[in-house]
Amino acid sequence: MRQFEPLAAWEIITDTALISRRWLEVREQRVRLRNGNEIEQFHLINGPHWTAVLCLTSDRQVVLVRQYRHGLGGASLELPAGVIEPSEAPIDAAHRELLEESGFQAAAMEPLLATAPEPSRSSTLAHFFFASGAQQVAAQQLDHSEDMEVVLVPVSELLELVDNGQIVHAAHIAAILLAWRRGLLG
Repeated sequence: MRQFEPLAAWEIITDTALISRRWLEVREQRVRLRNGNEIEQFHLINGPHWTAVLCLTSDRQVVLVRQYRHGLGGASLELPAGVIEPSEAPIDAAHRELLEESGFQAAAMEPLLATAPEPSRSSTLAHFFFASGAQQVAAQQLDHSEDMEVVLVPVSELLELVDNGQIVHAAHIAAILLAWRRGLLG
């Protein structure tokens, strides 16, 4: 496999927090690039890392959730997902989020992909897991900011939902396609 030499990080000359909230921090930095050029106002977005689960039930249904996404201005069909708590391992967050958002618990779960959904301006990482043998063991346990419905889709229809634009979350699409490529979806 091809290996690349690491690139030197930009030099941070000044760094000021513009917004600092629980789920969002925006920093304005003046930075110097490797070539000596400077960017006067670079805006870095820091947010919590999150996890998502591509989950199959025992009868080969994919567990999805459908919810309104304000940035999109409409409904989004997605994998169960959520924020990783500061002291939590990504796989533990994946188990917790799957149970909270869908009521499903998986017999097996394995790492699928860790990715940077928007590496140009955001420090956030997304950790995807593949789960199988899931059974519904509880009702949803949503917090006050969540309003979603569980949707079960036959695995044979999953790529069609991507193709016809019903699944639009780019990082979720990447995880679905990678799982398909690896033969995890049959």
